[in-house]
Amino acid sequence: MVNYIEAATAPLKNTGAIRLYGPEAFEGMRKACNVTARCLDALAPMVKPGVTTNEIDRFVFEFGMDNHALPATLNYRGYRHSVCTSINHVVCHGIPDDKPLREGDIVNIDVTYVVDGWHGDSSRMYPVGEIKRAAERLLEVTHECLMRGIAAVRPGARTGAIGAAIQSYAEAQRCSVVRDFCGHGVGQLFHDVPNILHYGEVDEGPEIREGMIFTIEPMINLGKPHVKVLADGWTAVTRDRSLTAQYEHAVGVTATGCEIFTLSPAGLDRPGLPPLQG
Repeated sequence: MVNYIEAATAPLKNTGAIRLYGPEAFEGMRKACNVTARCLDALAPMVKPGVTTNEIDRFVFEFGMDNHALPATLNYRGYRHSVCTSINHVVCHGIPDDKPLREGDIVNIDVTYVVDGWHGDSSRMYPVGEIKRAAERLLEVTHECLMRGIAAVRPGARTGAIGAAIQSYAEAQRCSVVRDFCGHGVGQLFHDVPNILHYGEVDEGPEIREGMIFTIEPMINLGKPHVKVLADGWTAVTRDRSLTAQYEHAVGVTATGCEIFTLSPAGLDRPGLPPLQG
């Protein structure tokens, strides 16, 4: 049985109950997510051949300091960096290093800033120079999966509707959906319930209610959906070494749908790809 609790009266820990937030929380999320989105915008011209992911990591840390924001991943469960950088066949949680990006790479940059106790969590894909059409198509499909998942969010629906929307589109495009990782509740906690699966059936999962805040972050592979975690305990890769992509937004459920907190102020939600029309 799923329990719901007013976030304002809930303890600041994962209790297994789904938090329902009010207007002040939505305003807090807007501020935190705006810093995250502006950082991801600022990274767009920086991502090019020859740049290292350690340089990106330093930029994210310094951007946060300049904006009174703390990178949530820094020292989180022993993680020593301010960002995750996942290249080509790395599904998620890629660790920054001194290896330069190469022409034709695709990289996911996942940033979470904490501002006044609120977590702004988002990620985008960035092409490195000119990329192959198969990679470009994967980015297009993955972003469309994200937006179709967001379009399924409304009070009274179930979280399975999000996953069903993503899975049906991805598989129609001959791609696969990673099952091992999912979206999650977010707010004053970095990771909270509910889990937001990116596959499933419309009548599965908890009921979506006004005031819920969570991430949607589908990971879509050109090959099979299977992944493995490397010996470092963080880096997840596709088992068949196929290309993978991910986009992520944090959303808050409203009376009629949802508000996307992490939209790009500069219209760079798909950096390196043509802007969406309409």
